[in-house]
Formats: sequence, C-alpha cells, structure tokens
Amino acid sequence: MRIALAGAGAFGIKHLDALSAIDGVTVTSVISRRIEQAKEVATKYGAPHATTDLDEALSRDDVDAVILCTPTQLHAAQAIAAMRAGKHVQVEIPLADSWADAQQVERVQKETGLVCMVGHTRRFNPSHQWVRQRILAGELSIQQMDVQTYFFRRTNMNALGQPRSWTDHLLWHHAAHTVDLFQYQTGEKVTVANAIQGPIHPELGIAMDMSIQLRTEHGKICTLSLSFNNDGPLGTFFRYICDNGTYIARYDDLVNGREEPIDVSKVAVSTNGIELQDREFISAIQEGREPNASVSSVLACYKVLGDLEQQLATQQ
Repeated sequence: MRIALAGAGAFGIKHLDALSAIDGVTVTSVISRRIEQAKEVATKYGAPHATTDLDEALSRDDVDAVILCTPTQLHAAQAIAAMRAGKHVQVEIPLADSWADAQQVERVQKETGLVCMVGHTRRFNPSHQWVRQRILAGELSIQQMDVQTYFFRRTNMNALGQPRSWTDHLLWHHAAHTVDLFQYQTGEKVTVANAIQGPIHPELGIAMDMSIQLRTEHGKICTLSLSFNNDGPLGTFFRYICDNGTYIARYDDLVNGREEPIDVSKVAVSTNGIELQDREFISAIQEGREPNASVSSVLACYKVLGDLEQQLATQQ
C-alpha cells in the first residue's frame, strides 16, 4: 500500500509514525504548504517525493491512497479531489466544516466506490474500544457522558505549540469527536441538541468557549464543555456514567470512577489509537470493504453539528 501524506504538521507526523509500524505500507509522497518542510519530512520517513501541490501527488501512479492532515477548511474539497483522482482517502477530523459539504463528500464516495474514511480517532482509542466491547456484550449501558475538551490556544498554534496558517474551531473540529462517539457508543441517534457559546474572539473570529447538550432517542444524555481558554490540564476527558460502573477515558488510557487504572493493552494489536485508525484504513482498502468511521457512518455527526451551527447563529 503506497500512501501520500498531505499536511506535515503535528498530526501528520503522528500518522507517519503510525504508518511506520504497519507492514507493507510505504509513504511515497509528502505534501506540505512549505516545500522545505515537505522535503525534510519526506527525507526523514523515506518518501521519494515531496511537493506543495496536492494535485501533483494525486496524479502519481505510485500513490494508492492519501491521508489528509490539512487545514479543516480544505478537507471536503481535497477528499473529493482525491476520490476523483481514483485514490482512496482518509481525511482527518472533521470531514467538513458545513453540513452541505459533508453530504457532498458522501455523494462522491458513493459515485466512485472508493474507501473514504474520516479520522474519528475516539472510535479506535483502546480506552473507548474497551467500553464499546462491554456495551456490545450487554455488560454496560451508558446513561450519561460528561466530556471536557480543554485547550489553551489564544493564538493559532498546533499540538506542538507551533504557529499555523489556519484557525481551529470548537464546534466543527473538537465537538465532532464527542458528537460522533456519543452516537457510536450508545447506538442511538441524537434527537435533541442544544448549544451556547461565549464571546467571539476579536482576532481569531471564533468562540473560545462553548457548551453542548445532547439527548438520544431513548433518553441517554451527554454534556460537553469546550474551551480554548483553559490553562491546563489540556486534552479531552470522557466520563462514561453507566448502569454498571463509571469509567474515565483519557485518549488511550482508561480508569474507573475511583481513578483505578484499567488494563487496555490486550484490547487491540496496538495501544496507539492513531495506529489502529490507520490499520483500519489500510485493511478496508485491501479487503474491499467499508471501514469503521467511513464517511457514511459518521455523517449523522455532521448533521447534528450543522443543526447546532444554525442555533448558534441565532444567538449572535
């Protein structure tokens, strides 16, 4: 499997590290906004081609699939371009920053029949997989999820603290993780969704604080707090309140409600959620099947985000 990686920033590097652990995978092209960065990363990971032009990479016959770790605002158009070029694509979360664009990506996937997977990493983190396995076994039923997504980003910085050229978004990026995971873990669609947000940042043009409430068709609820103003600890923390236990997931780690660690090392072939996500992408292509976190399977998340965006627009 020959992969092109677009977006050689913090998250692109996470994917390149993950791909290096998967047998039979070769990175053949690295695309970045700056050619110096593209060449440096390509050299480090043994890719023979580096460019600033995604279309150039998509035209190459040594590229079977592309992973997009580019700015949010480019995701939908680039995913469509990749499929139009005959390439399978994994687009990092979010799929799009509008409901209309998310639907268009799905339409192109159905037209082309190619694998189009979205980087909803929480489906793959061993911590969340552990909970899901027990839900599917009938051992747990979620009553409520309480989620905190907290960062300290008053300027445009990536996960490595480096400047970036685009603006992140609490609703269309960070809330997407939780909205999708809540529906995925409960197996139910959200039928009630409410959101409020704080003031719009005068320079960044986005809300720095947001609160979201969700309710499924059978009464399971989720409360999500998001902030770019929180000065530590940073990250997303999921509290599962179930009928038979309480569990707290922090990325790939899991504890119970008493903060006692739960061993998730045997959940999957790796304890790295990004690697597991990439393994699913590669396997789905090789096996000619729909992947977990396919564009169709995550589309309900983006419908909820679109509805919430309309709500928030009426509050301004």
